[in-house]
Formats: sequence, structure tokens, C-alpha cells
Amino acid sequence: MDPGNHSAVTEFILGGLTEQPELQMPLFLLFLGIYAVTVVGNLGMITLIGLSSHLHTPMYYFLSNLSFIDLCQSSVITPKMLVNFVTEKNIISYTECMTQLYFFIIFAIAEGHMLAAMAYDRYVAICNPLLYNVIMSYHICFCLTVGVYILSIIGSTIHTGFMLRLFFCKTNVVNHYFCDLFPLLELSCSSIYINELLVLILSAFNILTPALTILASYIFILSSILCIRSTEGRYKAFSTCSSHISVVAVFFGSAAFMYLQPSSVSSMDQGKVSSVFYSIIVPMLNPLIYSLRNKDVKFTLKKLWRVKNIHE
Repeated sequence: MDPGNHSAVTEFILGGLTEQPELQMPLFLLFLGIYAVTVVGNLGMITLIGLSSHLHTPMYYFLSNLSFIDLCQSSVITPKMLVNFVTEKNIISYTECMTQLYFFIIFAIAEGHMLAAMAYDRYVAICNPLLYNVIMSYHICFCLTVGVYILSIIGSTIHTGFMLRLFFCKTNVVNHYFCDLFPLLELSCSSIYINELLVLILSAFNILTPALTILASYIFILSSILCIRSTEGRYKAFSTCSSHISVVAVFFGSAAFMYLQPSSVSSMDQGKVSSVFYSIIVPMLNPLIYSLRNKDVKFTLKKLWRVKNIHE
């Protein structure tokens, strides 16, 4: 469609999570609390791992990176979402919208691949414990992390680049609480065939590849655990993986529901609920799950608390 016959959209209005006035303030307080827990939890995890030499291992190296990704992911989305609950119109400029989309995709893709790297780390630790320090050397861990961020930046650049070529001339109300792919594609007057194809192809790669990597890792892990004769040994091995499994299930389940299906107006309201899980709930749960279910983290917290009390 010829853009010259239409007035281009220079700003968008974010529709938000709900239009019911009586829910605005309760939801504002709820998500403000979630964001506070997310920031404190992830910053705390990064600080704790950085300060404690006891936690300077590959497992916690990946965990600190996951906490960084979760902190950034939540900060890209939640503050603007909170504005929506206390203002009549939550306006976001075209530039801000595309910037939010770009960084959201980076951290969403990075989350999935980082979880896959963590699963591989657990696979090596349980299935090849004698070679663990050789296989999971600092150099390998660093390369895996760099690879995660490179894949994320490439995927986000492709999505955002093809979004920038679209012309928006319909309503400027985005039926979502942040600038996401499908809600923006609904507003385009241009052909979105290539964009939708890219969403399906890249989402399949960035969701299915890490998900299958995680699945394969845990199949090998489970077979190794079943070969352990002592019940205590089995429990210890499984406990190191159980928290990771719960995070993986919530993140990939909600992300797959949103992106591995064709876009449609009817599914967008369900998509909002799904988006809340992988963009807001998971970043809050990660530090809680990994700290409450992890003996090393709890031990380090108690140690630092005792040192603090002694100095006081």
C-alpha cells in the first residue's frame, strides 16, 4: 500500500492488560510488588555470586548471567506497563516502541538459550563428573555465554529490521501492555507475510532448539540418576536439576503458546496472559527458585549474614 496516501503513525497507545477501571489499582500494586521482588532478587543473586568465591563455578556463572537477563527483561517491560495502570492513555513514541521491541526480543531469546547452556552444564556435571572441570572450563563457559548473546542480537536485529520496513496507518492502539511482534503486525498496512514467516521460523529455532537441547540433556541425566545405587545419591543429583526443570517448563510453555502459532486477534487476549508468565513472572521466580531450593546459596547467605552481624 502506498504510504503517501496515509498519515504515518508517529506514536502508539499501549492498550494494557485490562480495560476494567476497578482492576487498575490492584494490578498496579501487584505488578509493582512483582517488579520490586524481581529487581531485589536478581540484583541480590548477581551480588551474592560475585562476592562469594565459593560460588565461582560454571553453574553459578550461568546463573548470574540468567539473573542479569531477567533483570533487564523485566526492566524493559514492567515500568512502562505500570504507567498504563495509573494513566488514561499510555503513550509510547514510535522510536521508543521499536527500542522496547528490540531489547525485549534480545533478552527473551537470551533467556531460552541460557537455560539450555545451564542444562548442558548439569548434564556434564552428572554424566561426566570426572571431566567436568575440563569440559566446563572458563573459556568454554565464556564462549557459550557470548554465543547466547550473539544469537539473541542477530534474532532481534532481524525481527526489528523487518518491523521497521512496515508502514503503520491503521489505529495506533497496540492491543498489548508492551510493544510485541504480533500486536504491532496487526496495525500494519503493509504486507506482513515475511514478518509472520520470520516469527514462526526464528521462534521455532529459538524455542525448539534450546528446548530440545534441554530435553536431550535431561534424558541423559535421568538415565544416569537411575543408575545411581544409593537413594541419597539419586536425591542429591535430582535436587540440583529440579529447580531448573520448573523454570524451563513455565518459560518455554508460555513462550511457545504465544509465538508458535499464527497471529490472530482472537488469541491476543490469551497471548497477554501467556506473555505475563515469560516476561514478568519467570524473571521474578528464577532467583527465588534457585535460592530457596539451593543449599549453596542458602549457606552463602547465612555466612554473609553472620559476617555482617560480627562487624556490627
